[in-house]
Amino acid sequence: MRITPTADFMLEPILEPNKDAGASRDAIGLGQAAGKGLNTRHGTILTLEDISVSFDGFKALNDLNLYIGVGELRCIIGPNGAGKTTLMDVITGKTRPTHGKAWFGETLDLTQMSEVRIAQAGIGRKFQKPTVFEALSVFENLELAQKTDKSVWASLRAKLSGEQKERIDEVLETIRLTASVERQAGLLSHGQKQFLEIGMLLMQDPQLLLLDEPVAGMTDAETEFTAELFKRLAGKHSLMVVEHDMGFVGSIADHVTVLHQGSVLAEGSLEQVQENERVIEVYLGR
Repeated sequence: MRITPTADFMLEPILEPNKDAGASRDAIGLGQAAGKGLNTRHGTILTLEDISVSFDGFKALNDLNLYIGVGELRCIIGPNGAGKTTLMDVITGKTRPTHGKAWFGETLDLTQMSEVRIAQAGIGRKFQKPTVFEALSVFENLELAQKTDKSVWASLRAKLSGEQKERIDEVLETIRLTASVERQAGLLSHGQKQFLEIGMLLMQDPQLLLLDEPVAGMTDAETEFTAELFKRLAGKHSLMVVEHDMGFVGSIADHVTVLHQGSVLAEGSLEQVQENERVIEVYLGR
């Protein structure tokens, strides 16, 4: 049976993992329409219920509940070892939970899908270290990232349509790399490579973007642009951002989830979670 979460949640100090935390669907963006083919009639694009993951007896995730709304920009924070990477691994199919359910929309059970099928369904993941084709140009990277038939024969015969070229131009403008379109990707700055990889994900038209420490190693100007970019993408896409930079989190987040020992410790605005005594104790070190 699917759990019906309550509309409100409390941010009182807790001594044990809070199984009700993360169960709120009163999140930014609920009620918006998702992309074609995904059933989100209840306004929730990602539902994780009682998710547990064990590695040789160690619980990386412990009865975790998390709900992300359509079009929402959610930030996930927590100390090292809190379970943030394992959480993204479960969502993308890299790791199978030992217990619990993970739903994309209302009908797609992520625990029963391969990594490839999950990506094709509309979940894109960006790792902390940018992974682009450094020997190819910016344009060629975006061209390769299109949602097209990737077979050898199809690739040999492929010719960009006007619509595909317009889409690449649109993404180039979005990530501010129009002036570097013919530049070899390996010659880009670290921040520009990050933007290019985000652009490659956007070429897939994902409905949910998972972004792991996207501003690590960026300049102040690049970090500021990343914040602007994410706020523009929210609404059209749902974003889950894992980040340690609290200044960056404060500049983008309407809703923050704090993880601790594989469970949701608290949720709310950044100000709310920063005032939570348990969060202060386990995360902020005060």
